[in-house]
Amino acid sequence: MPTPLRLGIIGTGFIADVIAQALRGTREVELAAVASRRIETATAFAAKHGSVPVFESGQSLISSGTVDAVYVATPTAAREPFCLAAAARGLSVLADKPFLNRDSVLKITDACTRAGVAFLDGTHFTHHPRTRAVREALPEKTGPLQGLRTSFFFPALDRNNIRLRPDQEPTGAIGDMAWYSMRAIVEYSGSEAPVAECRSWAQRDPVTGGWIRGTGFIRLSDGFTATWDAGYTVGACLMDLDLMGSRGVISIDDFVLDWDGGFGAPDTTRPVGFTHRFGMANPASWVRTETPSPLRQSTRMLEAFAQLTRDPRGPAVTASIQRSLRTQELVDALVASLRD
Repeated sequence: MPTPLRLGIIGTGFIADVIAQALRGTREVELAAVASRRIETATAFAAKHGSVPVFESGQSLISSGTVDAVYVATPTAAREPFCLAAAARGLSVLADKPFLNRDSVLKITDACTRAGVAFLDGTHFTHHPRTRAVREALPEKTGPLQGLRTSFFFPALDRNNIRLRPDQEPTGAIGDMAWYSMRAIVEYSGSEAPVAECRSWAQRDPVTGGWIRGTGFIRLSDGFTATWDAGYTVGACLMDLDLMGSRGVISIDDFVLDWDGGFGAPDTTRPVGFTHRFGMANPASWVRTETPSPLRQSTRMLEAFAQLTRDPRGPAVTASIQRSLRTQELVDALVASLRD
C-alpha cells in the first residue's frame, strides 16, 4: 500500500471538520497538520482529530515541510493566495469551493500544472458511485437530456457566520449553494456549449448585505436548460435534482449530501439511490435504483485526490481542472446576471 498522503488543513470551520472526520475512513490520506488564524482554534481542532502540529497561519503550515498536500478550507476571499503558495512549494491542492471567479480558478490550476502538482475542488457528490450510475442510466431512463432543475437549501441565517459576510464570501449563497446546481449541469449534461441566456434574482440580508437566496434560469446555446433555487432562508434541508428527457425523469432528493453518509449522523434507513419516473405512472410505479457505497462520498473524494497526486500531469487531473473551470464559469454567469 502506498505511503499515506500527508494532508494539512488550512481552516477549521464546519467543512474542515467534515473532511477531518472523513479521513478516519481511509488509509490513503492522513491528517498531518492544521492551521487557523487563532492558534487556540487550531489546537482544539487538532485535539479532536489527532495529535498533529498546529500553525497560526496557512503560510506557516505550507512552508513547514510537514505535509505533501493541503486542503484549503478558508473563506473564498482568502483562498487563492493559499492555493498559489502551496503550488509554489510543490504541494498538491484540494480547495473548497467556490472561487472568486473563473480567472482565479485558472490562475490556481495553471500554477498547479506548472509545478507538477495535482488540483481538485472540494465537491463531494461527484465522487459517489451514484453519480456515475446516473450518467450511465441517462440514455435508457431519460433519453437525450433536455434539462435539469435543482433546489438546495438549508437554514443558515446566523449573521455571525461568514456565509453572510460579503467581505469573506463575495457571492454568498450563490457561490456556496448554486455551485452544486451548476456542477450538476457539468456532471450530467456533458455539454460544453456556451451560455446563451442567464436570468437570475437574489435576496440580500438587510443587515450584512450578503446574498442569502437566489433563483434563476440558464440556457446553453445547444438548447440545454436548467432552473435552480438555492439559499439559506428555507426552514428545512432541500437537495432535490430532476434530470429530464423524453423517456422520463431521474429524480434524487439528496444530490449534494446523501442521507446515508453525507452528514455527520448517517440515516441508514434511506439507502442512496435514484428514482426513475416515466409516462403517466403514479408513484407506486416509479422504479428505485439503489447505489450503495461502503465509504462516505467525502472519504471517496479524499481517496480520489490521493490518486491524482500520484500522476499529477495525467489526464485525470486535466479532466478535474476542466470540470472546476466549467462549474465556476457557470457560477460566474449567474453572478453576472444578478449584478446586471
